[in-house]
Amino acid sequence: MFSNVLAFESRRMLRNFPPLFFGLAFPVLVLAIFGGIYGNEPSEFWDGRGTVDMSVPAYVGLVIAVAGLMSFPIGMAEYRSRGFLKRLKATPARPGYFLLAQILVNAVICVLGIGLLIGVGVVAFGLHAPAHPLAFAGIAILGSAAMFGIGMLIASVAGSEQTAIVIANIIYFPMIFLTGATVPLSLMPDAMQNISKAFPLTYAIDALRWAWVGTADSLTLPLSVLGGTVVLTGIFAAWLFRWE
Repeated sequence: MFSNVLAFESRRMLRNFPPLFFGLAFPVLVLAIFGGIYGNEPSEFWDGRGTVDMSVPAYVGLVIAVAGLMSFPIGMAEYRSRGFLKRLKATPARPGYFLLAQILVNAVICVLGIGLLIGVGVVAFGLHAPAHPLAFAGIAILGSAAMFGIGMLIASVAGSEQTAIVIANIIYFPMIFLTGATVPLSLMPDAMQNISKAFPLTYAIDALRWAWVGTADSLTLPLSVLGGTVVLTGIFAAWLFRWE
């Protein structure tokens, strides 16, 4: 039964243009623009590192943010607000199957989006291999879990699909513009850099950059924030979420 639910969610995702565009194409377009302008030659701005090498880990944040903060919660809120999950209780297809299928399908989008981003970076701009590939994969998973946790919390408190869209947008756009995911934080005023510290995605990008280019920054704070986000959002989402 779960395989049928997963196949259904996969077909549904293929017909859903926004998460496919923003998860697969948009980060590559951003990379193409800024990579085309600055290339990947060593830059004084990045302490001798290439712009593309420093940017790709940040653009990975775009991929996991759109899946965790937009696609996943809006899909779950839509099912719940229309009474779809409630009616499933009378069928062999349990509501939990759709929750798991939503997570898996959006996780696949994350993997494809990150793979496409890295592939374009390597082929078009000479992106270097990550300094710590296993750590990069683990941090990407942890960062995704934090974004999906926030997404589940959005789905838990939103009473309708429209409300979920509004809440998701309120969280998503500050996340991508004030965390270094699109514009480097070093270009922002001190006040905005301080605001960025309130967003978990900032710490995910810091940790991803550490894993990719081997910066000397400590991982203690980023991993603590991301792990705490996963735990807290999981607790509150489990408490607040209702299938009906």
